[in-house]
Amino acid sequence: MTFDHTKFDLPIVEVVAELKAKLAISNTLILNAPTGAGKSTLLPLALMEETWLEGKKILMLEPRRLATKSIAMRMSQLLDDPIGQQIGYMIRFENRTSAHTKITVLTEGILTRMLHSDNALTDIGLVIFDEFHERNIHADVAMALCRETQQILRPDLRILVMSATLDMPQLSSLLDADIVESKGKQYPVDIKYLEDTDPYMIPEAASRAIINAVKTIEGDVLAFLPGQGEILQCEKMLRSALPDFAINTLYGQLSFQKQQQAILPHKTKRKVVLATSIAETSLTIEGVTIVVDCGYGRTSKFDPKSGLTRLETIQITKDAADQRAGRAGRIGPGICFRLWTKATHEKLAPFRTPEILEADLAPLVLDMAKWGIQNVAEMTWLNPPSQGALAQAAEILQNLEAMDEGKLTPHGHQIHQLACHPRIAHMLIRSKEQGTLHLAIDIAGILEEKDPMEKGAGVDLNIRIEELRRLRKAKNVHGRFRKIETVAASYRRIFGIEEDNAFFDVYETGVLLAYAYPERIACARPGNNAQFQLSNGKLAMIGHKDDLAHEPWLAVAHVDARDGMGKIFLAAPINPKDLAPMVKEKDTILWDTKKAGLIAKRELRIGGIILQSKPLPAPDESQKVSAISQAIRSEGVYLLDFNERVIQWQNRINSLRIWNPAEDWPDVSTTSLLQTNEQWLAPYLIGVKSADDLKRLDLVTILNGMLTYEQQTMLNDLAPAKTEVPSGSQIVIKYMPDGERPVLAVRLQEVFGMMETPKINRGKNPVVMHLLSPGFKPVQVTSDLRSFWQNTYFEVKKELKRRYPKHSWPEDPYKAVAIRGVNKK
Repeated sequence: MTFDHTKFDLPIVEVVAELKAKLAISNTLILNAPTGAGKSTLLPLALMEETWLEGKKILMLEPRRLATKSIAMRMSQLLDDPIGQQIGYMIRFENRTSAHTKITVLTEGILTRMLHSDNALTDIGLVIFDEFHERNIHADVAMALCRETQQILRPDLRILVMSATLDMPQLSSLLDADIVESKGKQYPVDIKYLEDTDPYMIPEAASRAIINAVKTIEGDVLAFLPGQGEILQCEKMLRSALPDFAINTLYGQLSFQKQQQAILPHKTKRKVVLATSIAETSLTIEGVTIVVDCGYGRTSKFDPKSGLTRLETIQITKDAADQRAGRAGRIGPGICFRLWTKATHEKLAPFRTPEILEADLAPLVLDMAKWGIQNVAEMTWLNPPSQGALAQAAEILQNLEAMDEGKLTPHGHQIHQLACHPRIAHMLIRSKEQGTLHLAIDIAGILEEKDPMEKGAGVDLNIRIEELRRLRKAKNVHGRFRKIETVAASYRRIFGIEEDNAFFDVYETGVLLAYAYPERIACARPGNNAQFQLSNGKLAMIGHKDDLAHEPWLAVAHVDARDGMGKIFLAAPINPKDLAPMVKEKDTILWDTKKAGLIAKRELRIGGIILQSKPLPAPDESQKVSAISQAIRSEGVYLLDFNERVIQWQNRINSLRIWNPAEDWPDVSTTSLLQTNEQWLAPYLIGVKSADDLKRLDLVTILNGMLTYEQQTMLNDLAPAKTEVPSGSQIVIKYMPDGERPVLAVRLQEVFGMMETPKINRGKNPVVMHLLSPGFKPVQVTSDLRSFWQNTYFEVKKELKRRYPKHSWPEDPYKAVAIRGVNKK
């Protein structure tokens, strides 16, 4: 039976006919509709019986698990059908679909895995990207893969992108798609700006604004705070200040039942919902007429330089602020209190930064490698990931033995089969091989969820595992440990094992962490209490009173990415004997600028931690040359003797490149020469050991070898280094780096009898003559020597003859004999 969407009074109804018509003739479409328009619930139902689907299913992607389940349940209610029948959902570790399911709502990462098992999406007719403006990395990856499928295998596959706020022209151009716009039914929202809020005082400022608002304004309150910590602090303040209100919290760590409790209206009390950005879109919280927005959100940012991720509290963007304010205008006129000033608002960025530009890209690179794509940049990206982050991700995957030379290893294929981060997957697979899978699963649960222990509990991961096992044994897993146990139980089901609450070797925890984070194995620095060097070269420390402060070796799970000395938040001790398989012998040949010479050594190391170092007995000559060449690429300006002769040789050729672009003169700029030094300099680096050896190299002679014999001849002919003047002297011509006219600086007495200004480059380029006094001081600059003799010479003669009476000052410079020095008696 066809779903009748017209009986609903929602804005999306007005554009359903247009959407259907466009999707019938086009495989890609963009819908711009504000939150509350009904796009997430009514539209998929209205499309589920379209003829172009040809009986295939609809997938709708959501950025959050709560929205995924809530939207699927709402659509099931509209069809009066049990969840899992016509409407189903899929989130991590939970699948409520059946053979009868026509619409599946799922989180974005699951679609990527579906594509790997069936890259043609054989049973799918339409993929809907909901809330695409949130720019989740999984959405960007899924979009890139769907476009690849659509362009190569399935031109009939429809893609519908739905967004409330996004740069639509850019998206439309990238996807070559039309835009359908739904204006929505948004009641006016009065925006009230308050004072700027200190990020450390957000709970106090938010609770104060809420208390003041509910005194004079009717309706329920939705307050946006950065994270769980601020929410719980604010909740505590409000429970005592507003005893007659229902105070609800809404964040990702809550159980689904408590999340639903926050969404649904209270039967008897006014309600205050304290939420993270999870409530910005998709979810409709009924009864809200007041929004209090702190103006901050929390996001994970990946630092490619350190390979670490840090959780940051940042100011929201204008589009996010508009989304939040709009929640107050769903059922009638509303009001939004912003805990910042109007001036601050004007400085906010217009759109949020796409996650793909800040996230850990290791899962993305793994997905692309599984797909068979080595050049990730060739995919369809609204914002291409940075090359630095991609390289960092590839290095992580190589350290995890998942990739080798850009391709997945057999172990990498195993890692990809597990629906978790490659680090966790690698640890689980290795632990299974070593008989420590139960422990690894408990570690995985703790790493994937928020730290369950309060501040002051110490950084030892083993404390968390012991407490988890104690609670599980007592059948009393509660609080933050409940989420951890849910994840652990899911992994146990995947591997088909039962729970284990026995005692364990605390050093085994360190070994397993080292598998997940090989670049974070840490060695205590001698003489520096509680300071450690990580194998990635970074330094980090633990509080001096922590139980692990005096351990010689640690495996670190959580550490911040601050510059200088980082801070360790979660780690485990590790027995150095267990690190033996990770110790690698590495021959290092490099140029040490401080020691001004070549260093060749053999090291035993774990990443950047050097365990032993001794001189390399017989270093390979080609490796020595390569090391020197590498140093020259970065420091060659200081290592090589770029004297005036070299600079003039470069300027002569670069001038010819500019003057005669059709001729094949090489690029001999310093930057180019340094980057390509191995091509022209390598034979001369054999035997070089010190900085003095490099300085003694005759670069002009060596560089001439870059040119063919014909080019060397032409260089001397077209751009000679010197020219002979009437006195018989060979005078240097000074060439300019940018092709400007070269300079011939010569004493006036040496060019008596010269009628015309000298020209070079087949007579096309006259030089600029700097005529000098006998004391080598410039007296005239000219490009027309004949004019100088006729018009200016006699004035110069009058002035200089008194100062240089012994030198020749003839009446007729045309016929005078040019001389180098003074008149001879």
